[in-house]
Amino acid sequence: MIFEIIAGLLGSIGQDNSLDTKKIDKHIEELRKYKWFNELYSDEKYHRLFWGNRRVRKFLQSRFLTKRMINNSNAQKSFKSLLDKLSIK
Repeated sequence: MIFEIIAGLLGSIGQDNSLDTKKIDKHIEELRKYKWFNELYSDEKYHRLFWGNRRVRKFLQSRFLTKRMINNSNAQKSFKSLLDKLSIK
């Protein structure tokens, strides 16, 4: 599970490093339909990461990872772990 998420993030190595804000916003809007995501999104500890952290935004840009989080509680936990790790820095 974690390997799939990491592979999804690393899959773009050597490709365009720009972020597609429209795509990210669309995925955030889709994820906001779920209580677990809204709890993370509204938590001040994490909220700034959604807008200012490149790793989180790259994660949210991925359609594969977005769908994975919607359909898989382990992916949701992995995403929260990423936010926890990044919020400490």
